[in-house]
Amino acid sequence: MSMDSITIPASPRQEFAAGVVHCLPIVAGAVPFGFLLGSLAAKAGLSALDMGLMSALVFAGSSQFVAVELLDKGSAGLAVVGAILLVNLRHLLMGATLEPRFRGIPRAQAGLALFFMTDEQWALALRRGPELTLAYWYGVAATLYLAWLTSTVAGTLAGALIADPAAWGLDFTFIAVFLCLLAGFWRGAGSLPPWLASAAAALAVHALSSGGTWHILAGALAGGAVAAMQAKGQGRARDA
Repeated sequence: MSMDSITIPASPRQEFAAGVVHCLPIVAGAVPFGFLLGSLAAKAGLSALDMGLMSALVFAGSSQFVAVELLDKGSAGLAVVGAILLVNLRHLLMGATLEPRFRGIPRAQAGLALFFMTDEQWALALRRGPELTLAYWYGVAATLYLAWLTSTVAGTLAGALIADPAAWGLDFTFIAVFLCLLAGFWRGAGSLPPWLASAAAALAVHALSSGGTWHILAGALAGGAVAAMQAKGQGRARDA
């Protein structure tokens, strides 16, 4: 075997650096999104310390937006915690898809790593495929975590400087990021059924409900169920 055919594994430092680089486009969308959240938190009466602790301990943009909205309306603490839990239930499904990639890692290490799991981190991990390493995971996690923490605190300190976020297009920032991530998962027409099922379920529950965040969980469950049925059908076809 020639030396040219031997693939030298990347070092942990190289893997960490790759995670940082791959996360930079996401950070570009996360920073204004975090700044917007901080601004809304200031209007709801939260201090920079409050926002910093929330971002550090919860680290989940969508549920933090829900929490800030509920706090602004004077909702009870248990209602806020319940809403955060409901929005983040989709992480159970996301974590299940990563199980093969975390197999063999001690539970304590895997649990710590999964604390940093966000939609974007999960998407990059899946795109990395079987070559996913903890060093790469933490390269993405550290970059996104520090950017989110800094931007949300900065937004809170800035206070009410952004009177109308939609006028600046900031309300569309993360939608654009998610669309880019979604495009990276396109694998032809076979990708459509889970996407369509997720969208249909989320829209139906949103239209029928009087509020809340049940449509997020409904979309995640529907898309996951269809994807599981597709995988099972493909497995049977291979066995036939």
